[in-house]
Amino acid sequence: MAGHSKWANIKHRKAAQDSKRAKVWTRLIREVTIAAREGGGDADANPRLRAAITTARAANMPNDTVEKAIKRGTGDLEGVVYEEINYEGYGPGGVAILVETQTDNKNRTAAEVRHVFTKYGGKMGSTGCVSYLFTRKGMIVIGDDEAEVDVDKAMEIAIEAGAEDVEEGGGNVVVTTAMEDLHQVASAIGEAGLPVRTAELVMEASTEVQITDEKEAAGVLRLVGLLDDLDDVSKVSANFDIDEELLGKLDS
Repeated sequence: MAGHSKWANIKHRKAAQDSKRAKVWTRLIREVTIAAREGGGDADANPRLRAAITTARAANMPNDTVEKAIKRGTGDLEGVVYEEINYEGYGPGGVAILVETQTDNKNRTAAEVRHVFTKYGGKMGSTGCVSYLFTRKGMIVIGDDEAEVDVDKAMEIAIEAGAEDVEEGGGNVVVTTAMEDLHQVASAIGEAGLPVRTAELVMEASTEVQITDEKEAAGVLRLVGLLDDLDDVSKVSANFDIDEELLGKLDS
């Protein structure tokens, strides 16, 4: 399983442990606002906004909260202006890491990101050093804590709706789509009665770094997790691949 899919499952387990809905919503509100600012408030004509709304709904965000975020983006409501800045670097084992931020204070954000990279075994790189390895995709995680997902049904529905790839792992089914197809595939899955755990835009890596050393694996997960915890960070992408057996050992 590729790093983006693996990280999706790890993040779900992490979120289940420390209940981060408030932070998730804060990130989603920023994404909706920026998407509306950059491409307009009409979701039908703005693929990024359409994807952001799909993600917000999967996170059970109220419609009025989404609408207010859109209006702040289009200027119909006043609000903080956020700037998008990406940071790039490397983690243990040479893993490529791309950190996407949405900030109202780029100096603060740059200092926080650099501190985590430096303190926890990573190295900041120059602009473009790893971003060429990643492509924007849609990702849907199908899963239910109460019951097992019908994997065959999930795969059939997702592929018929236009998914590019479907993988099983970590108790979930992970569906990859083209960026512009995220909404239609997520809608088809939901309408079929399957539980959509998350639906979001991700950066998919074209190459992967296999991590087999336990210490390196723990270091990668810690670094990526701490970067993801920063308030101004909207998304962290990395091209690591850690097998389920090693992940299980680290979880225990």
